[in-house]
Amino acid sequence: MAQHFEFEKPILELEQKIAELQAFSREKEIDLTQEIFKLQHKLIRQRKEIYSHLEPWQKVQIARHAERPNFYDYAPLLFEDFIELKGDRFFADDHAIVGGIASFHGIPVTVVAHVKGKDTKENIQRNFGMPHPEGYRKAMRLMDQANKFNRPILTFIDTPGAACDLAAEERGQGEAIARCLEAMAGYGVPIISTVIGEGGSGGALALGVGNVVLMLENSFYSVIAPESCASILWKDPSKAKEAASSLKFTAQDLLSLGVADGILREPLGGAHKNVKKTADEIAKGIAQHLIKLREQSPEALKQQRYKKLRAIGQFEVRASQEATECSEVSEVSDMQELIGATEDAEGMKPAVTFQEEVLD
Repeated sequence: MAQHFEFEKPILELEQKIAELQAFSREKEIDLTQEIFKLQHKLIRQRKEIYSHLEPWQKVQIARHAERPNFYDYAPLLFEDFIELKGDRFFADDHAIVGGIASFHGIPVTVVAHVKGKDTKENIQRNFGMPHPEGYRKAMRLMDQANKFNRPILTFIDTPGAACDLAAEERGQGEAIARCLEAMAGYGVPIISTVIGEGGSGGALALGVGNVVLMLENSFYSVIAPESCASILWKDPSKAKEAASSLKFTAQDLLSLGVADGILREPLGGAHKNVKKTADEIAKGIAQHLIKLREQSPEALKQQRYKKLRAIGQFEVRASQEATECSEVSEVSDMQELIGATEDAEGMKPAVTFQEEVLD
């Protein structure tokens, strides 16, 4: 059964009316072409109106859609020959992170991606896209290999966050994520990270230290899930919608804040409406940046990555400085008036000379 959201109701109602008219027209052999045509045009306008003005929480819903494409859906459309490599060489193979080598537009690359399941069985197998430490250690092993053989690294982010169960903590979850961050910061090859769905907390950031960060139009990249944020701030997870508006985690927000470097358009309604079209947008975005990054030296790539990360969170205080300067000028002016009034009162130096008028 297809998954639909509350904000999509007007679209579903129009689709149902069109289907009913088409069925009635066939059954009764009545020409209703004009009526159907008008409704179809209204449907197109309605879709554009709704999907062009989505609220942050609505984008979260689309990013989590049960039919949203995962990395395995995109891989055959993006790469000529993806060969998956498994295991971290320490503990096990984590199914929430997949990786391997591939050819992108004829260029050998290393690919690392979060992967969610498509159904309950697969979600359990992949831990709902939440990696354990061995997943991050596998990612680091593959990225170390890419750095050694001078292959660009392409990462695809789609996770609610890292696994936070007892087993993950016992095996060093925090250390594994930290090592990933440290390693990615020091690689001398181009790194392009693409957020294709959810980007949740440190579990997402561990694959996000890129020279370029791209985001699909309806994806999000956040320090915390809206429900968790609402639980902490208001002790009420039902206020997730309000939290989503406050977190500023949409692709549009993060582009304006300098966290994301580009937004990749999705078909109206989300990536699941047309996987091929979405994959074409991803390929176009990656290719555009990869060409430029491959021209840079290893040291230049490291420096560019460092500067990009250090620039996040910077803001100008010019307006505040001007207000401070105006306040200081005002204080000086007030002080001068006070001194003048004091001198006048003491008969030392009159501040103003008045001319007496002789009245008839």
